[in-house]
Amino acid sequence: METPNYIFAGKLCRDYFITSDGIPVIDILGGSLPYAAVGFKLWETSPPGIIGRVGEDFPQQWLEDLNNHGIDTRGITILPKAVDVRSFYVYTDKATRVTGEPIPFFSKLGLPFPKALLGYHDTSKNICSRIELTTTSLRRGDIPNEYEEATIAHLCPVDYLTHSLLPAIFRQIGYTTITLDPAPGYMNPTFWNEVPPLVTGLTAFLPAEEDLRNLFQGQTDDLWEMADSIAAYGCEIIIIKRGAYGQFVLDAGANKRWEIPAYDSRLVNPTGVGDAFCGGFLTGYRQTYDPVEAALFGNISASIVSEGVGPFFALGVLRRLPQARLDHLRQSVRRI
Repeated sequence: METPNYIFAGKLCRDYFITSDGIPVIDILGGSLPYAAVGFKLWETSPPGIIGRVGEDFPQQWLEDLNNHGIDTRGITILPKAVDVRSFYVYTDKATRVTGEPIPFFSKLGLPFPKALLGYHDTSKNICSRIELTTTSLRRGDIPNEYEEATIAHLCPVDYLTHSLLPAIFRQIGYTTITLDPAPGYMNPTFWNEVPPLVTGLTAFLPAEEDLRNLFQGQTDDLWEMADSIAAYGCEIIIIKRGAYGQFVLDAGANKRWEIPAYDSRLVNPTGVGDAFCGGFLTGYRQTYDPVEAALFGNISASIVSEGVGPFFALGVLRRLPQARLDHLRQSVRRI
């Protein structure tokens, strides 16, 4: 098997959600890893490696599906116990996602409650711990020897301790490009003093607008001020993901700012679009070393993933589609 040069560290989940049309989608492959890897695969033929942790109860077929789609799973640690990686959410419209305990949502819509969600409790709003690793927190030992020859990594949203440990480990191994999408569990004012060390030395920091606003609440409402503040800690490229509004791009080293609109796609399901953006951004950056061009790659990856359900839908589109969309969107970039 080819040794991957691009590595994604994050989560695999078992997704349960209700669409904006009130249709339940029960137990499909989800989490940041498959979507980030697919966002990458839309532009690259080489296999990305993924690092994550699941229990022995995680469907083996899903891991085989990832391998069959050209995604290297040698970095997935299978723990010798059951691990609850269920994720439940509801779309109140095609772009708005809410989380909570599932029973009231199924009851309100008159839908039968799936037995697979018995015992589920929403933890999406939990604050990260500064001292205790969770079962799915990533450790040094989760990086297989085969991935130590890689030089490029993206850290998907996981938890504070994972994000405080892995960038330094990757740098020690010899990785030269490291990007990070922060986790909502620490993007709040109580972690204000902990965020700067996470950012220092990154190639790019890629927060969602909502998470960045949560971190800066009570300080400023200006997204560019937020980006400048983060960049001052030693990360020259800040990408603010703004959903249907596209992205803000800050190249602090060149003192340049851009706004990119979201590609006007046929939105079906926004699950995983932020992760797909990061996957596209990573390959775009290493191909061009241009933050705007990289953001365009990510933008197109997100647009294609949004047009179907599940991570593998995007890999079935026409091979020329990503490039055609990229050429079209490039005309819409606006220098600020």
